[in-house]
Amino acid sequence: MNDATSTCAICRNPSSTRVHPGCEERLDGNLGALPGLYRELEEHLAPSRRGESGRSGSRTAPLPVNERVLDLRARGGIEGVVTTWERDARETLGWEPAPFRGDVQQTIDGAVTFLRLQVSWFCDAHEAVFELAQDIRRVRSECEAIIGGDKPPRRIPVTCPCGTVLRITLDTPGARCPGCEAQYGHAEVLRLPMAERSAA
Repeated sequence: MNDATSTCAICRNPSSTRVHPGCEERLDGNLGALPGLYRELEEHLAPSRRGESGRSGSRTAPLPVNERVLDLRARGGIEGVVTTWERDARETLGWEPAPFRGDVQQTIDGAVTFLRLQVSWFCDAHEAVFELAQDIRRVRSECEAIIGGDKPPRRIPVTCPCGTVLRITLDTPGARCPGCEAQYGHAEVLRLPMAERSAA
């Protein structure tokens, strides 16, 4: 029996529509926040001084930049997430590839504008709207954690029965295994066994 229309494709709660209007609005809002968060992260490039003991003579000097911020602001960070989803949408719809837009900031601005224009289509028709919503929410949360000074939630490696390792957090709403395409809800993914550390 197919009950796909009885639950929201994003939050998995009962719904008379494929995606709750509120979940669609949240996805649009999370997308819309990314360009501004990218700009704000520039002020956090200097490494955090929190946790320093104040003693001199450390054996290794800290990096002159905050690596997490650098990763998010580099190509492949926020830019990689939004351009991957834009490319996916364009290929699915049979449209031309995205034009070159310039630097990372301009690329993020353009990809986010494109994705926001397609939010209703993603919610109405795209089979991976759950993963899109998860990716965008995760990136927004990570950016806000840095800007607000909080640590991001710790990722725990768990193993799917097919052998693929998934990295989840305690508040992960669910996950899809990239190896076998199995879909897990929140409770199910937390019941997967912890991944064993590889022997040295």
